[in-house]
Amino acid sequence: MAALAALGLVATLAGCGASAADGPGVTLTLVAADYGDSKANSSRKYWDAVVKAYEKKTPGVTVDVTVHSWNDVDRKIKEMVAAGEAPDMAQAGTYADYASADRLYEVDDLLSIPVQAGFLPQLADAGKVRRVAYGMPFAASTRVLFYNKKLFAEAGLDGAPRSWNELAADAAALDGAGVRTPYALPLGPEEAQAETMQWLLSGGAGYTDNVGTYRIDSDDNVRTFTWLKDKLVDKGLTGPTAPAELNRADAFAAFARGEVGMLNGHPSLMRMAADEGVDYGTAAMPGYDGREHATMGVADWMMAFKQNGHGEEIGDFLDFVYNDENVLDFSREYDLLPVTASASEEMAADPDDADLHPFLDALPDAVLPPVGKTSWADVSAAVKEQIGRAVRPGAKPGVVLEELQQTASVADRED
Repeated sequence: MAALAALGLVATLAGCGASAADGPGVTLTLVAADYGDSKANSSRKYWDAVVKAYEKKTPGVTVDVTVHSWNDVDRKIKEMVAAGEAPDMAQAGTYADYASADRLYEVDDLLSIPVQAGFLPQLADAGKVRRVAYGMPFAASTRVLFYNKKLFAEAGLDGAPRSWNELAADAAALDGAGVRTPYALPLGPEEAQAETMQWLLSGGAGYTDNVGTYRIDSDDNVRTFTWLKDKLVDKGLTGPTAPAELNRADAFAAFARGEVGMLNGHPSLMRMAADEGVDYGTAAMPGYDGREHATMGVADWMMAFKQNGHGEEIGDFLDFVYNDENVLDFSREYDLLPVTASASEEMAADPDDADLHPFLDALPDAVLPPVGKTSWADVSAAVKEQIGRAVRPGAKPGVVLEELQQTASVADRED
């Protein structure tokens, strides 16, 4: 893995921990997202263990962690910042707005050089705003195609599709065998931007071009959504719920009930399906031409606010957070991918992590959403709200994509 560029002397001093151990008492505050689905596996347990170990080795520093659900964490952070009470650190789904408002420490001023160099390059790059790193990747995942082996066998199918034409043919066979939802296409408001991006990538394009300019209405993207509408939705192969009304959580739950033949999924679906006894397989998302194309990657972020002036102590604590033991403990607990090269290599070599290997294999070539653009929040919200209209009966996908491009262009000019 390519290391990040060598950094200045200030980065060498940050994270060394000298004053963290020897200076007066400091309390750091951290607001974090909860990755668990019950009290038993709440992220609170993870952070309690990390903080206990850190405070034991670092007298004089206390770390106060507050954990919120994903439904609440971004709002809580925003409210704290607006009230002039920004936490020292926050771990959530976005960082660019705070970076653009000059509220965050640069990563160079926090982490030691070895920790910075250890991040996977594509994740580190995604943490930059105008080529300066502010977001530290905390957790990652990729998308693969999940398919129900039992339903495939009943439909006379013996493996995952490798092209769009094969996917459509397999969906038709599943439909003929009485499968309720041959292919689940969640374009509802919960996470439509992710399903959309995976399809755009498999069609050879994406939200942006190679230099980061939005190209939502490109010819390739129009072709992708026209194909989806004509070959899957209009033929009744996406189930009884209209894609614009189907959320990811509902699609995952239906797959776990054995009602869905195929869908795009991330690692958490493995546990859901296994808990319900679904015999599933995974494969690369088919490309339009039968070749594998880039898959979508997703990262959640750690950021550090400047307001309280605890940069050196924050850097020392985050150096500890990002050691391999902590990174792997978190990744394995929540079926996520490590954000560092060394932890990724250890996971790839461990047969006990074999179920995560397909996702891990996809990570080096994964493409992340343009999270470094402050405009992305508005564009993502617009996609969630509008993209489902592109596959409705009588719709013209190109018109919807043109409207989204106009929204993106305006937002980008204001970025």
